[in-house]
Amino acid sequence: MIDLRILREDPDQVRASQRARGEDQGVVDRLLSLDAERRSAIATADQLRAEHKALGKQIGKASGDEREALLAKGKELAAQVKEAEVEQSRASDEFEQLHRTVPNLIIDGVPAGGEDDFEVLKHVGTPREFDFTPRDHLDLGERLGAIDMERGAKVSGARFYFLTGVGAQLQLALLNMAAAQAGATGFELMVPPVLVRPEIMGGTGFLGAHADEVYNLGADDLYLVGTSEVPLAGYHADEIIDLGAGAKRYAGWSTCFRREAGSYGKDTRGILRVHQFDKIEMFVYCKPDDAEAEHEKLLAFEEDMLAKIEVPYRVIDTAAGDLGTSAARKYDCEAWVPTQETYRELTSTSNCTTFQARRLGVRYRDAGGKPQTVATLNGTLATTRWLVAILENHQLADGSVRVPEAMRPFLGGREVLSPVGE
Repeated sequence: MIDLRILREDPDQVRASQRARGEDQGVVDRLLSLDAERRSAIATADQLRAEHKALGKQIGKASGDEREALLAKGKELAAQVKEAEVEQSRASDEFEQLHRTVPNLIIDGVPAGGEDDFEVLKHVGTPREFDFTPRDHLDLGERLGAIDMERGAKVSGARFYFLTGVGAQLQLALLNMAAAQAGATGFELMVPPVLVRPEIMGGTGFLGAHADEVYNLGADDLYLVGTSEVPLAGYHADEIIDLGAGAKRYAGWSTCFRREAGSYGKDTRGILRVHQFDKIEMFVYCKPDDAEAEHEKLLAFEEDMLAKIEVPYRVIDTAAGDLGTSAARKYDCEAWVPTQETYRELTSTSNCTTFQARRLGVRYRDAGGKPQTVATLNGTLATTRWLVAILENHQLADGSVRVPEAMRPFLGGREVLSPVGE
C-alpha cells in the first residue's frame, strides 16, 4: 500500500503517479475523504470509550438514586460506544479496501504512458547476420530432441510442453549457472513453496488488476505462484528483521505457473509464453534509502547473466502504465530473437519500495530503535524462456547449436548440441 503520510501531505504526488499510469486520479480525493471519516470515527469512538470508562469509576463510588442515574447513563453510553465502533469499523473497512486498490507511486523519471512508451536505456551486442535462413527455437528444439510440444499438449493442454533429453539438461545448466552466480554475489539460495495463502499473494500485489493471471486452488484456498517473488516476499511477513549488516538477499529456484489470461493467439508457437516454467528469482529486503542503489545492482546481476549466454540485448525503462501494481520502477532486459527480428523480454527487475512490505508487515529498526517499513525488490536471474534466445542466436547451418562458453562447465563440457541421430 502507498504511504498514508504521502497521501495526506502531498496528494498531488499521488495524482501525478495515477496520471502517469493512466489510472483514475479521482481515487485520491475519495481516499482523503474516507481517511477523514475514518479518523473522525476513531476519535469519536475513543472519546466515548473514555467517557464510559470514567463513568464506570463513578458508578463504583456512588449509591442510591445517584447510582441508578449513573447506571442509566452508563447504559446509554454503552449503546453509543457500540454504534461508534460499528461506524469506526465501516469507515476503516471502506478506507482499507480503496487504499489497497491504489498502485505504488512511481519513481521520478519513469516514462509516462503504456506498453509501447518505454525508454531504451542501452543496447548491448549486435544482432547476428546469418548466411543461412535461421530456424526458430521450436524447430531447433525438435531437431535436437529438446522440446516436445505435442505430447505436452496431449498430457496437459495448450501451452504445456516437455523439455526432453538435452533440453532438460540445457535448462538445468542455465539454472545451475544462475544459482552459482547468485551464491557468488551474496544471495542465499532457496527452494520455496509454490503454493501460498491468499494474504501472501494479495500482500505482494498480485490479486489486483492481474488476478486473472493467477491459478487459484479454491478447494484449498491456496494460489500457485507465478514467480518465487511471492513466497520470498512472504518469508519475513509480520517480522522485524535485522538490516544492521545490510540488505537481506535471497534467490528462489522454483517452478512458476501463469494462466496467461487474455493472451490467446499470442506467441502460441514454442515455449515463449507458456503456463509453466522454471525460474531463479532474486529478492531483496533493504532500507528504503538503499532501494534505488539495490535496483541498479539487480540490473547489473541480470546483465552479467546475459553476457554469459552471449546474446544481443537491450535494457528498457518500463513506462508507468505497463508497471505491475507493486512496482515503482521496472527495468527489462530484452534479448534479440532472430526469427522474430525483434527484442523479447528475458528479465525484469522491479523496485517495489515499501509497497509490499507495508501490506505484509515487514519492518526493521532504525538507528533509534524505532520499527520502520522495509523496501523490497526483485529481479529475474534465469528462466526457461532464455532457451529461446540461446537456441536461436547460437544455431549453426546444420541445425546444431553452439553452447555459450560460460555454460559449458554446467553441461558436461559440451561445446555443440547436435540434432538427434547425428
